[in-house]
Amino acid sequence: MEQTPRFYFFYIMRKITKIIVHCADTPEGRNDTAEDIRRWHKARGFNDIGYHYVVDLDGTIEPGRDVTIAGAHATGHNADSIGICYIGGADTDMKPKDTRTEEQKTALRLLLKYLVQKYPGAKIYGHRDFANKSCPSFDAITEYKELCE
Repeated sequence: MEQTPRFYFFYIMRKITKIIVHCADTPEGRNDTAEDIRRWHKARGFNDIGYHYVVDLDGTIEPGRDVTIAGAHATGHNADSIGICYIGGADTDMKPKDTRTEEQKTALRLLLKYLVQKYPGAKIYGHRDFANKSCPSFDAITEYKELCE
């Protein structure tokens, strides 16, 4: 009698040490979504959206890439990080600007607080801390320092 092989599937939980905040680098007030970013990223050759979460203008937190899968948001830091992107980050002339709405600020803080509790020891950074960019158009380390203490 022929034996049927048994397969066991499981997730390998990534060790998260960094939570990296990004901006979409879109003009202030333009109401893009995670689906828009997913489309942009796929057009660039990504297999999915690069971020794990997207914070919309109204404060809605949209899921992106599954957190069990490394992101595609910060070269050299994707394996051990969670990527969060807020919509905005540029003025109408496409110059860097902190365009976060009050709703985005509130939602982002709540999401970050949840993530540092879920991943003890993880630190919060801005994308600019790992790349020669202005993203996320504010100093995330300073702004969220108390969440990591």
